[in-house]
Amino acid sequence: MTPDPRRNQPESRYSRTFTPMNGVPAVGRDEGVLFPFDDKALTALVRQALDEDQAFDDVTTIATVVSTRRSRAMMVARDAGVVCGTPIAIEAFRQLDPKLTARIDAEDGTKVPEASPVIFLTGTARGLLSAERVALNFMMHLSGIATKTRKFVDAVQGTGAQILDTRKTLPGWRKLEKYAVRCGGGMNHRLDLSAAVLIKDNHLAALDGDVKLAVRRAREIARPGSKVEIECDRIEQVEVAIEAGADIILLDNMKPDLMRKCVELVNKRAILEASGGIRLDNVRAVAETGVDWISVGALTHSAPAMNLALDFE
Repeated sequence: MTPDPRRNQPESRYSRTFTPMNGVPAVGRDEGVLFPFDDKALTALVRQALDEDQAFDDVTTIATVVSTRRSRAMMVARDAGVVCGTPIAIEAFRQLDPKLTARIDAEDGTKVPEASPVIFLTGTARGLLSAERVALNFMMHLSGIATKTRKFVDAVQGTGAQILDTRKTLPGWRKLEKYAVRCGGGMNHRLDLSAAVLIKDNHLAALDGDVKLAVRRAREIARPGSKVEIECDRIEQVEVAIEAGADIILLDNMKPDLMRKCVELVNKRAILEASGGIRLDNVRAVAETGVDWISVGALTHSAPAMNLALDFE
């Protein structure tokens, strides 16, 4: 028997109702996590997805459902998780039905239990049916990222370490995926290659492994005030990086014992970031070494979709 979602409300429920043209922006909760697109960009993003799905030429719906039929539907979280993507879902339904009325019961960033209602919708049956898949595709993927992030954040709670994402994102989806990480309680690493200096192993290989030279050149070329980060896989490199004045040192694929030694060596003279091979079953041990940041590529490149569905009344 399927549980009644009305009896299983999310903690700290925050409902918001809006109707067409009422001036309420479709954005996430006011906790410092801002939706990354303005209205114009959001409209274009969703229109592209709807056009890809030929949602305005949905032959099945047009053939079987009369245009005047109105329906009510509820988006439900079949699994427990963290909701993300409600502004996109609402925009998808609104583009098919500008007179849509909706109530959001779980804003972006809300952790919900299994069988929780997320959005209640009232509009034309055709509009709800034709926009359904696009709305769910966006929300299932982004909610999956937010949910996976929250698991990592919860795993290191109390250690002082912060969970960060990486640039391992789907092309064209980076801003959305990094937004989902923030909704899950994580932090964003650099947005793109122009945002900060991060000297990786292949950069060092092109300089014959000269850590000091790499840091010095970065200081000479980077914008004033830019932080310089360098990747190290040996404690000897960490020593040189500190001498060279690196702001952030990435400890790449190090065992916790070696990370702990690096933490003692650096002694707060630089931010230490752990990366490589980070999983839910070992992230706590990594955090307890005393590193400041833990970057996890899997937050975006391997997050399973959250199970969401649209149920018609």
